[in-house]
Amino acid sequence: VLALIAFICIETIMECSPCEGLYFFEFVSCSALVVTGVLLLMFSLNLHTRIPQINWNLTDLVNTGLSTFFFFIASVVLAALNHKTGAEIAAVIFGFLAMAVYAVNTYLAIKKWRMSSRQQNSRQTSDYIRARTESREVDHRPEIQRLDA
Repeated sequence: VLALIAFICIETIMECSPCEGLYFFEFVSCSALVVTGVLLLMFSLNLHTRIPQINWNLTDLVNTGLSTFFFFIASVVLAALNHKTGAEIAAVIFGFLAMAVYAVNTYLAIKKWRMSSRQQNSRQTSDYIRARTESREVDHRPEIQRLDA
């Protein structure tokens, strides 16, 4: 929502002399809005369960991390090249607010990614141990005959 408000604020600016900062902020806010919106829709409709090949926790982490970084850069650049108009000031404020919310979400995504990573590692380790113990229990399997008997 904050990215949408920042995007609307930046779109109301009619004139700018060095427009690069404004265009970069516009690109960052629009991109973050679209990518986060698509991911939100996929998670809300449980469409991510249909594509298990993608690590969705890592995807969410990368999205929020990059959005945090780019909102910070875009907001600093827009604040430095600011012409003190109300729309630019509002865009900078909402840009920093969006950056803060993305930063909190990045922290939560890191915790979730680490937890799922640990669970996956313990599951792989237990599968390996079970496979090793089953391969050593040759005597209990009649279909495998020992050659030294």
